[in-house]
Amino acid sequence: MRRLIIDGPPSASEQRMDREDRKKGNISRLTLEDTQQWSQSLEKLLDSKYGLATFRTFLKSEYSDENMEFWLTCEDFKKIRSSLRMWSRAKRIYEQFIKAESPKEINIDHQTREQIKRNVKSPTMHCFDEAQKIVYGLMERDSYPRFLRSDVYRTILENLSADSSKG
Repeated sequence: MRRLIIDGPPSASEQRMDREDRKKGNISRLTLEDTQQWSQSLEKLLDSKYGLATFRTFLKSEYSDENMEFWLTCEDFKKIRSSLRMWSRAKRIYEQFIKAESPKEINIDHQTREQIKRNVKSPTMHCFDEAQKIVYGLMERDSYPRFLRSDVYRTILENLSADSSKG
């Protein structure tokens, strides 16, 4: 079976998962069944290490990766326990994704933007939840269906299907 190569360096979390797999003796390979499951839901796609990496590569190729980057950044933010680190990270997330005209401004409504502006003054692990829900919905309705119709996804399916039929 052919191993999928994803462009770009692996993220820190992908590197951790790979190290953990190697320690446990699990050599993770992309299968046709795994790839077919990506089409069942955005959640299944994002739960797959290779699915997430492939989706991110697709979004970068379309210059529309800010939503995915924001969503992943929020997932990491929720794991912070130190209030000082939380405050500093919340401020950075606000400056990078939320603030009007920010470098990777996400598409959220004014009310949510203003609520977050207030929330980051005393951040909690849930201060970005509403924006994260909005962004997930946008990806689910827009980016994800485009990904499923993309040459990238279809080529992966075709290659894995051809490999599995060869035995």
